[in-house]
Amino acid sequence: MKLLVIRHAPAEDRLQYALLGQEDELRPLTEEGRLRMRRAAKGLASIAPRPDRLLASPLVRARQTAEIVANAFGKLTVTEEEALAPGVGPRKVLSRLASLGDSPELCLAIVGHEPDLGELVGAALGARGAEAFPFKKGGAALLEFPETPKPGAAQLRWLLPPGMLRALAEA
Repeated sequence: MKLLVIRHAPAEDRLQYALLGQEDELRPLTEEGRLRMRRAAKGLASIAPRPDRLLASPLVRARQTAEIVANAFGKLTVTEEEALAPGVGPRKVLSRLASLGDSPELCLAIVGHEPDLGELVGAALGARGAEAFPFKKGGAALLEFPETPKPGAAQLRWLLPPGMLRALAEA
């Protein structure tokens, strides 16, 4: 299985949103975040395999990012996935991904949050403890699992910041 891991794009300021009495789960992308993610998603689509499924955290900002990615790949359907909500933990996410199939040809894309995604990539590569790969907002990585997704079983194909993805869109 190939796993495309994507962090959500820049969202409204957490503190300002809270001061307005709004729940963090409802915090949307900024307009600038949407624009940057459209370019990054275009670059992503130019180098990444087309996902068979696109899963997103149930939080608004992740869902909005996933919709932008879906459009860049040509109208993929986005499915909300509770295992991608903040704080779930990498083992539960890997277990959920394993339940979706283990074919080497299968490509899944997930959109979520930090530090969860960094911890997921770290665990998939065999890191112990809190070691993680940092993801910038709108950044992405491609992992490959030769067999069932589980801790320590992945190979990192690439990890790209959003600026590089946007540059690929213009190449």
